Amino acid sequence: MADWGSVLIAVVLFVLLTPGLLFQIPAGGRVIEFGNMRTSGASILVHAIIYFGLITIFLIVIGVHVYTG
Repeated sequence: MADWGSVLIAVVLFVLLTPGLLFQIPAGGRVIEFGNMRTSGASILVHAIIYFGLITIFLIVIGVHVYTG
């Protein structure tokens, strides 16, 4: 049996937290913008910190496991 929980969570979070795709924190002149498809260094840093925090919560604290086979 293979544990696909970590791969699944990582891919979903990566897609959802790509700066500029769904939302961007911080935006150019605002705190948050939705769907602007632009990014900045500060935005990449903020999204990376949010990604790290969420993946830590899901994989280590909660312990999400998805088994196949």
